[in-house]
Amino acid sequence: MANENQNEILIVEDDEDIAELMALAFQKEGWASFKAPKAEDALTALGQHRFALIVLDLMLPGMDGLSFLRVVRSMTLYRNLPIIIASAKDDESDIVAGLGLGADDYIVKPFSPRVLVARIKAVLRRNARDVNHDTAQDTLSFKDLVLDRKRHEAKLSGRVLDLSATEFAILETFLQEPGRVFTREQLIDRTKGHDYPVTDRAIDVHIVSIRRQLGEASDMLETIRGIGYRLKDET
Repeated sequence: MANENQNEILIVEDDEDIAELMALAFQKEGWASFKAPKAEDALTALGQHRFALIVLDLMLPGMDGLSFLRVVRSMTLYRNLPIIIASAKDDESDIVAGLGLGADDYIVKPFSPRVLVARIKAVLRRNARDVNHDTAQDTLSFKDLVLDRKRHEAKLSGRVLDLSATEFAILETFLQEPGRVFTREQLIDRTKGHDYPVTDRAIDVHIVSIRRQLGEASDMLETIRGIGYRLKDET
């Protein structure tokens, strides 16, 4: 029978010292942990446990972290399981690749255990909101911004925003997951569909237009340099 501990975190890390450091930090928060030194071990563990979140290294023996992430995200059961990449690979291309494959966050080694714990709490908060969110509801809201799906209308403090269909879809994507960083590729997939012939820079143009409509509240739409954008979540 699978382990039903809802506070258990899967640590996919081949460095035993780093894995143990994480486990001790998690223990202080009341979280159990399961350490898997290889991606293959982690896949086996997924079939035996119910994890709240995965912390994933990229440079692993055998199957690498990105391949593991791709496999996990292809499985319906784990499509929404929160995953944070914790890796020494700090190139922009690695970060974009990880987020593009579905990681919820990316933290570069070396890092403070306190920072990792804070990132985990933020991701779990967002995931809890997503689980409780009725995706069929007619309206989405964030601060003074309200989006009405039925009327296909967005308002800021009661003022109707003049948005194109694509800009409306982009804003809807952000409102569904405040705080989550979306790459340009993810925004294209969410708003136009996979393999739609739109360039990354076209997304930038739409973001500029949305910010213009938001006016003084435009800073709620934050640029994550070299990666993409997010709706700034201060909770």
